[in-house]
Amino acid sequence: MTDNTWPFGDSEDTAVITLGRILRGETSLLLVTHDEDDGSWQFLDGEHVLEEDAVVVGLAEMVQFDPSLLELADLPEGAYARRSAPGQSWIRGDGDPPVA
Repeated sequence: MTDNTWPFGDSEDTAVITLGRILRGETSLLLVTHDEDDGSWQFLDGEHVLEEDAVVVGLAEMVQFDPSLLELADLPEGAYARRSAPGQSWIRGDGDPPVA
């Protein structure tokens, strides 16, 4: 993507957190959080996460992995978005996501 079309307030190379199991296709990307305390992004599957599960990648890599994330470019800090399955609509909320 060129800088002119990049919709996120954060740069394409912003470090974000995801899970190796998502990148390997073992689980689906179903939860996105934009943390209020430090503005960090997390791309998760909604399951329990251990620290050793975390993988740091660039924001543009996540958008390449799942282009539907472009819909969340304006997700404010302190908010989350979740969906029930890939291809479903993202549902936004404020604060911490409810525990499934």
